[in-house]
Amino acid sequence: MTHVPPPREELRILDAELWQLDARRAQLLARRAHLIRLLHPALPPAPPAAPPTAPRRPETTAPRVQNVLLVLGGILLTVAAIAFTLVSWGDMGIVGRSLVLATVTMAALAAPVFLLKRGLRSTAETVTGLGLALTVLDAYALHEAALNTVDGTAYAAVAAAVLAGTWWAYGRQVGPLRLPLVAALAAAQFPLVLGAVAADAGPHTTTAALLLTAAFDTVVALRTSTKHLRVAASVGVYGAGGWGVPAACVLSWEAVGPGAVARSAALLAFAAAVALYAAWRVPQRGLATGAAATGGLLLVAALGGVLRASLPGLWTVPGYLACGIMLLFAALRVPLPGPVRRGALGASAAVQGLAVMWTLPLVLVALLGPVGWTGQVWAGAPSHLRDAVTVWAPWPADAASAPLVPAAVAVATVLLAGAARAATADTGTPRVRTADGASASGAADTATTDTGPTTTAATSTTDTGTPGTGTPGAATSGTPGTGTTATAPTGPTAPTGPTAPTGPAGPAHATDPTAAATTAWRDQAPAVAVHAALVLAWASALIIPAAWQPPYTVGLAAQGATAAAVLAAAVSVRRPHLTLTAVLLSLLTAGSLVLLSLASRPATLTVLAVLTAVFAVAAGHRRLTAVCASASLAGAAGLACAVGAAAEWPPAHTALLVLTVPAAAALLAARVPRAAVPVEATGACAAFLAVGLAVTDPPVLALVLALCAVIAAGTAVRADRRQAGYVAAALFLLATWVRLGSWGVSTPEAYTLPVTVPALAVGFLRRRRDPRASSWSAYGPGLSATLVPSLLAAWADADWQRPLLLGTAALAVTLLGARHRLQAPLVLGGGVLVLDALHDLAPYLVQLAGVLPRWLPPALAGLLLLVVGATYEQRIRDARRAREALGRMG
Repeated sequence: MTHVPPPREELRILDAELWQLDARRAQLLARRAHLIRLLHPALPPAPPAAPPTAPRRPETTAPRVQNVLLVLGGILLTVAAIAFTLVSWGDMGIVGRSLVLATVTMAALAAPVFLLKRGLRSTAETVTGLGLALTVLDAYALHEAALNTVDGTAYAAVAAAVLAGTWWAYGRQVGPLRLPLVAALAAAQFPLVLGAVAADAGPHTTTAALLLTAAFDTVVALRTSTKHLRVAASVGVYGAGGWGVPAACVLSWEAVGPGAVARSAALLAFAAAVALYAAWRVPQRGLATGAAATGGLLLVAALGGVLRASLPGLWTVPGYLACGIMLLFAALRVPLPGPVRRGALGASAAVQGLAVMWTLPLVLVALLGPVGWTGQVWAGAPSHLRDAVTVWAPWPADAASAPLVPAAVAVATVLLAGAARAATADTGTPRVRTADGASASGAADTATTDTGPTTTAATSTTDTGTPGTGTPGAATSGTPGTGTTATAPTGPTAPTGPTAPTGPAGPAHATDPTAAATTAWRDQAPAVAVHAALVLAWASALIIPAAWQPPYTVGLAAQGATAAAVLAAAVSVRRPHLTLTAVLLSLLTAGSLVLLSLASRPATLTVLAVLTAVFAVAAGHRRLTAVCASASLAGAAGLACAVGAAAEWPPAHTALLVLTVPAAAALLAARVPRAAVPVEATGACAAFLAVGLAVTDPPVLALVLALCAVIAAGTAVRADRRQAGYVAAALFLLATWVRLGSWGVSTPEAYTLPVTVPALAVGFLRRRRDPRASSWSAYGPGLSATLVPSLLAAWADADWQRPLLLGTAALAVTLLGARHRLQAPLVLGGGVLVLDALHDLAPYLVQLAGVLPRWLPPALAGLLLLVVGATYEQRIRDARRAREALGRMG
């Protein structure tokens, strides 16, 4: 009985046998090749074959060539027809003219039907274009032959309307041709505009014609499912709307009477309605948001134009701002699709931003205008605060209502932050209900997928509830306030698209980047809004005194209250970024207040004293200690200068009063280490100010430097400020030099010995602590500080006392260096001693050179060279031994 293995085992056996057969075949092929080489002699190697060249690709395709040829042919035929109509028209009678044009036109319009049956669509499009051009020529010929008494513009309007209807009907009847419908839409752009021009209508009627044309194009673009027709309609929308909307805005701005205002407002409202309709119906989110923003801006322009004509000129900007804020409330309260709501919010934000930009020059004038008082300090207080603010820059006209603008925007910003916080109050992210009723977190948007004629729309709305949106023809049902939407597919046979797949994390749209961005924005919106509201409220309070022209002292008090209020806000809030913003605003306000107070002596003293006290109190708050303590010290320095100037002290004496600020800064830095760096920096600046004030009086300058040295020495007592000891030593030295200079001391040793003695003492202590330290780093600076200036003075001194004393000191330094085997004293002392001796021998050498014969110096030089050359190697060894001996010294 034959054993049949299992299939798996049989397959393994077959694979093994096939592998053996392949290996045997490879051996046999190798042996065959060897035998062929033995039987045939070696032939020269064949030249390498040229690399195969790729066939040259045509630079264009056959369909493109066909389209180019057809377009060129159609253009040439059209040009020929125009030339025939315009040039050769007079050679034929009326019957001949009519028969020729009618025959050619009918033939050109009928030919596409037969071409389409044969599948020649491109040729049919070209012939159709020729036929359409001939219809235009027919209209022209009709006007020239029989209706030449009719106004040309009116006839063109009627002809454009008739041609548009005829071409549209022809395109619908012929079949799948693109050109007739696009041409009909293009012709439809002219009837209303040309009719308005023919009727000699005013600018309002012409603008209305443009806007109606744009509305017609919008409806066509949203209702049609043909791509090329949608593109053509979109071009028409941007063309007609691009002329009509700016014209309506200009008319609204220039409107004077009630009738003109009402007509221009109606035009803008109609344009806004068209834009909002497009935003509601367009499926693309970006286009919907842009259209909604445009509609919102046009609504604001319409209502604001009415308010502008009804109110005085100074309320123009607040009127437009009020309309923008109303748009914000409407966007937050009315149930709207997500893109429409975002567009409305963007339009409101744009209006508010423009209004705030209008007040920006006023804020700059209020802040920087008082800089002009630095050139006329205490020249006299003006009667009104505006006069003090505008000493350097003029105040804009019609700005009395300007303070209301940032205040209103601040309130709107706070309300927007509250709405964002309410939207995320439950879970931190807004609730979104999908098309199937499931709840998820995401953005309040409308998602629509457009697939052409068969479109599937899926809608997701926020918990406020919005009606469903989709493409034209969609059957939409929505219940406001419920957040649920059901959308039927468009088209008679369009099936419902597949639902979005869900994963472990929830619905697919929960991870949509747009939803994530919206959620992040809503999380950050409250903080950003609070920052913006604080800055806007500060700007409003800053420009109120200058805008409303209170008395000078009242304006100073108001601005001081603003600085104190902002500083109090910085103390009360708990967010670090908001605290920093408030502190910076308070510092800006305080700086402007100080500049304003320079007009009057009592105002300057009072403002500086109050600001110093206020910042000193605020410095008690832990988060504000560094900034407010520094500001208080700066105010104290300014107060000291003001007191000295008021008392008519010399600047040098005022410097002594200013030194109280660095002393206080050193004490405060020791008590509050966390604010040490900014406080000490402020104290250092005050010390520089004191030095600058005392520079004209050398004795007082020496005293000021000495007191600064005492403050630095006191700072060096702290363990983390030991380096301040070097600063103290330098200041003491400078004070000594200034004092000696004020006494008229010209001896250099008087200036150098105060440096040399402490330097040698420090070097001695260092050598005791670290015996391996070099003598050059320990004693070199101290010895050089005295020996080098003294040597220079000795060479310029004709007496014998200074060289003798210098030589004695250099000899002592040399002997000490040799005794303790130290390089620096030995080299410096020996070098100074030799140079000092040469100074003493120089007169005698000059006299000797004059007595000796002239041949003696060359002879001595030659003898010296012979001696050096003969003993060169010995001298090299001696120099090497001397260098080694010197190197073994410390």
